[in-house]
Amino acid sequence: MEVKSYTLDQMTPGLTESFTVTVSEEKMAQFCALSGDVSPIHMDETYAAGRGYPGRVCYGMLVAAFFSTLAGVYLPGEHCLLHSVESKFAKPVFIGDVLTVTGVVEEVNEVFGEVTIKGTITNQNGKKVCRGVIKAGLAK
Repeated sequence: MEVKSYTLDQMTPGLTESFTVTVSEEKMAQFCALSGDVSPIHMDETYAAGRGYPGRVCYGMLVAAFFSTLAGVYLPGEHCLLHSVESKFAKPVFIGDVLTVTGVVEEVNEVFGEVTIKGTITNQNGKKVCRGVIKAGLAK
């Protein structure tokens, strides 16, 4: 994957980047190992079914982690230093879901060298599963 290299001067409201990613068993296992979160909603198919879900529910923070990929690789890319990410989880995500992660520049603050990016993550059915507000500092 090619890392973009937008600078502050190149950031304009409306600038948009996106990518797709598939939630896999491997990503779930890696996130479990990294976070230590062994909640049965994420680990146990039978438990998740008992809660009314069609399968194990993906970690919300795994989904939100794709905002880090968005900022560090796509928008703005290599010159980015995350200041904050605010995430809202709209719908559950499941193993096998294909997610489209999109960022749109909302505001450029030249005084503080910071951009505000509106992030959305939709599943393969076009349903919004996560939204976020990303604030990132970047080189001029």
